[in-house]
Amino acid sequence: MLEGKALVEDTDMPARMQAAATSAASRALDLFDVADCRAIAAHIKTEFDKRYGVGWQCVVGANFGCFFTHSSGTFIYFSLERLTFLLFRAAAAAAVAS
Repeated sequence: MLEGKALVEDTDMPARMQAAATSAASRALDLFDVADCRAIAAHIKTEFDKRYGVGWQCVVGANFGCFFTHSSGTFIYFSLERLTFLLFRAAAAAAVAS
């Protein structure tokens, strides 16, 4: 297991949730080949949906860009091994007035 080796680059998550995110990534890397980013992301998303409720999004890869809106306190961007991980809970869309 690779726990404790993650480099958190940006986050607004509480420390306990950060630890859960990096641990989930470490477990996913133990289960799947590092090239199978889709399976790794699905594993982390599913774990967070079960633990913290639905609505989590996860992006895993060696090189990606993104722009998104997230719920406060649910965002983490970190590196582990040669991959970068982005995990966040999507923000609820505001109601549009007619």
